[in-house]
Amino acid sequence: MSAYDHAGTSRFLATDKGRIHYHEAGSGPVLLMIHGSGPGVSGWANFQGNLPVFARHFRCVIIDLPGYGGSDPVDGAPVPGCVDAVRRLMDGLGIERAPILGNSLGGIVGGFVAAYHPPRVARFVTIGGIGMNVFTAFPGEGLRLLTAFAEEPTRENIETWLRSMVFDQSIITDELIESRLKAATDPVTLATSRQIYSRAAAEAMSAEFRGPNATQRVAHLAAIQAPTLITWGRDDRVSPLDMALLPMRLIPHAELHVFPNCGHWAMIECKEAFETLVTGFLSL
Repeated sequence: MSAYDHAGTSRFLATDKGRIHYHEAGSGPVLLMIHGSGPGVSGWANFQGNLPVFARHFRCVIIDLPGYGGSDPVDGAPVPGCVDAVRRLMDGLGIERAPILGNSLGGIVGGFVAAYHPPRVARFVTIGGIGMNVFTAFPGEGLRLLTAFAEEPTRENIETWLRSMVFDQSIITDELIESRLKAATDPVTLATSRQIYSRAAAEAMSAEFRGPNATQRVAHLAAIQAPTLITWGRDDRVSPLDMALLPMRLIPHAELHVFPNCGHWAMIECKEAFETLVTGFLSL
């Protein structure tokens, strides 16, 4: 059983744009961990299972992005607000430079931090998320189901979405469904989800993907100087595998690892293999 629990690792940082909630455990060099998006998500929900392993090697700092978990929401566009929150947390905790591990939205945010603030990111690991669809349609199944939940936040809709996240359906237990539903229907959390995944937001994002400036969504990736490990589930129904092709080509020092029989949550479905891979990469 893990020596780390939610309450014992919970911390708050007061900033000029509200409080940032984060979890901290372990010792050694800092590893900054950034969660994905979706109903009821938080840093703890994404990474609690990996914390005991990574905390053996690193001082793990798991941020709750604005409007998620215990962090205050911020005004403005979601992704720039998340990038700014990461910067504020690093500044507030005196973290000059650290590797970043991001899942989905966390990978997108981490990519922008690495591109815009290269001296601050030692290494970069992403679990899906970054890039753009090359061969598959956008939005994919998982994103469409996120919109369905944002529009109608029911138990049935959150279960359907959760099942699209994984290859191994046994992961989706009644306990997980109920805990995610409770967190997802919190007014602040629901408002945050709707900011990104409402039907209007989804249609605007789709139009951007089809527009003349679509490639601007990945242009910043070429500025990432940190050694980068792109990890992906071969059977990801949220961010299809072909999204990894452009990041793999554009990021100068990138390598790609694909996990078979794995959906969007490689850190959960392929826990031991993922932890071994990432620990080795970060220790180089």
